[in-house]
Amino acid sequence: MKSKDALAGLSALAHEGRIQLFRMLVWAGHDGMPAGQLAEAAGAQFTTTSAQLNVLANAGLVESKRAGRSIIYTANYKAIRELFGFLLTDCCQGHPEIVKDLISLEPQPECCDDAKGETR
Repeated sequence: MKSKDALAGLSALAHEGRIQLFRMLVWAGHDGMPAGQLAEAAGAQFTTTSAQLNVLANAGLVESKRAGRSIIYTANYKAIRELFGFLLTDCCQGHPEIVKDLISLEPQPECCDDAKGETR
């Protein structure tokens, strides 16, 4: 990953609404969530949610696919791993075990109290 790609991903996450949407998608796992459901769960206008999802998609952190009349968004776990890998490259003075748990990113529903991505 290049620095400019990492900056795009981190910049996309540096917004309260976008990080909330991103966390909801991570929580949702590989099935993802429809845009309308994301907007409702976030308590935001659909147009605002759509714009925020576009920023995340342009940074490569989320993907979308059409399912009938809905657009289903999913977290892009490959891109997330690459971003974490970029941040942790050459980490820990030869002790990579310090961050090994950070590299295996899979959806962990128990991390959140609800679909809004609020941490315990």
